[in-house]
Amino acid sequence: MPFSAQPPASGERYALSASLDNARHLSSLLRAVHFQDHATCLATTSGLRVTVEDAKCIQANAFIQAEIFQEFSVQEESVMFRISLSVLLDCLTIFGTSSLPGTSTALRMCYQGYGYPLVLFLEEGGVVTVCKINTQEPEELLDFDFCSTKVVNKIILQSEGLREAFAELDMTSEVLQITMSPDKPYFRLSTFGNAGSAHLDYPRDSDLMEAFHCNQTQTNRYKISLLKPSTKALVLSCKVSIRTDAQGFLSLQYMIRNEDGQICFVEYYCCPDENITEAEL
Repeated sequence: MPFSAQPPASGERYALSASLDNARHLSSLLRAVHFQDHATCLATTSGLRVTVEDAKCIQANAFIQAEIFQEFSVQEESVMFRISLSVLLDCLTIFGTSSLPGTSTALRMCYQGYGYPLVLFLEEGGVVTVCKINTQEPEELLDFDFCSTKVVNKIILQSEGLREAFAELDMTSEVLQITMSPDKPYFRLSTFGNAGSAHLDYPRDSDLMEAFHCNQTQTNRYKISLLKPSTKALVLSCKVSIRTDAQGFLSLQYMIRNEDGQICFVEYYCCPDENITEAEL
């Protein structure tokens, strides 16, 4: 029973309607940004962006392009609402997080507009479940103003390189110090934990380095407690783009390939730790 073939009931007009043959493509991406209970969803003709923030210091965005969906229709220029991400994930995995081989949970998602719930139709093995999730007024989101013209340094690493770094560095440290430079050490990660200081260097010609564009030497520190949520996306990803602007704001953009080989992105923005003075560096 393909949901994409089911027209809306007569008289109903959806501001947003979308269908997926495999709901796991959506739930795995949403889990990568699930470090707070609520998220803000923005749908445009380009696709769906789900944003989660914490303490006005970190923002995570999951981008699901319209092409990922079998059907994706937005009747307005943009459709925006706030929703409980925890409840949404519970609904998407109502048939369990792992399907039997050869089976998947099909999803049809409908939203009539402001004040209406988000309605999910989930079907697996001929069983259909309907979930209605209350939506809320969206809150104003942080604008990190991270356009490409303001990027000072950028590198692209194979994700395994960053996964190894987080496994080797001392995560009892309160901060992760990142040095990016056109000269040695090029790209350095440092921690200052119970066991002392630890540094991990990546030369610009490392096999793990896919691109290296550093214009000036920058050293910034970021609270590890803010960066830890991004490891959920790191585990799923194959590549990560690491960018900084002149103020030291950090962008981590993870490229994630789903089971069907389609590409999606999860991006984290993080403020530098302002408690660190230049003298300490």
